[in-house]
Amino acid sequence: VGLGYYSTDLLAPALQKTKHCYLAGIVTGSPEKAEKWKKQYNIPDKNIYNYQNFDQIANNPDIDVVYVVLPPILHKEFTIRAANAGKHVFCEKPMALNVSECEQMIKACKTNKRSLSIGYRCQHDPNTQAFMKIARDKSLGKVKLVSCAAGYVESRAGNWKVKRAMGGGAMYDMGVYALQGARLAVGEEPISVSAQTIVNRTEIFKDVDETTNFQLHFPSGAIASCTGSHGINTNFLKANYEKGSLFMETFSSYAGNKGYSTLGEINYPVDHIQALQMDNDALAILNNQTPLVPGEEGMRDIRIVQAIQQASKNGQTVRLN
Repeated sequence: VGLGYYSTDLLAPALQKTKHCYLAGIVTGSPEKAEKWKKQYNIPDKNIYNYQNFDQIANNPDIDVVYVVLPPILHKEFTIRAANAGKHVFCEKPMALNVSECEQMIKACKTNKRSLSIGYRCQHDPNTQAFMKIARDKSLGKVKLVSCAAGYVESRAGNWKVKRAMGGGAMYDMGVYALQGARLAVGEEPISVSAQTIVNRTEIFKDVDETTNFQLHFPSGAIASCTGSHGINTNFLKANYEKGSLFMETFSSYAGNKGYSTLGEINYPVDHIQALQMDNDALAILNNQTPLVPGEEGMRDIRIVQAIQQASKNGQTVRLN
């Protein structure tokens, strides 16, 4: 659902490489896109929908899963509509605008006995799993400090990513990568956050953050310093442990992540991370298992994102339950 850049350039090509799922249909408001995709991917007319007749997928057995690839403001609506139509849901990150929306999405999928997974492709990456294992096994001792950043330069003044009403802003878009990096590297949930927002290009970022720096404090005493940005090209993760360190650059790219630690090199090649992600999520459905990244995981991030936004606004440390 939604045939923008991510669907066109990444998900559709990935679905030509998947083993356990395939592209069965599309939802678009653009007749031109519908015609192009129909020809390119041999999609039958009966599997092409628009946003008005979307709910008719309930009567289409060709479609098992709806992948919501829309601006965040629409994630809740189309996740719930898909679940009510009896379809499983893959939903892109960030999961939603707030915790309440996340709860409604999770409830709709559970009520309809449908699976809900969030598009955190990095958790499917063996390189990410490698640095998660270091924290979990404590092979280098406790995590003491994490530094993590994710960002690129966004210059499109009309894009939804710079519009608050659409769910834009650097923290929602890129900050969740840095937040994921810190949470997964430490292996714990933060107990408090502080944050600062920076806007340099006020002509573009009129009502959202261009860059957000945020700090996380964890129960074990570990601390993390993170950045999510639409004004800086950056993509790295560094972790300091009691007995060593880890550095990854990149840590969350489409093309593959790599790094090294005191224990050795981390460089597991992945042919297409989106294909791996969708296959894993499809297998979870086929095997009646909880997906690797369920809705509850997406909601954890949104709860922290909301606390970061509050901390940035009032200049105070915000404690998390």
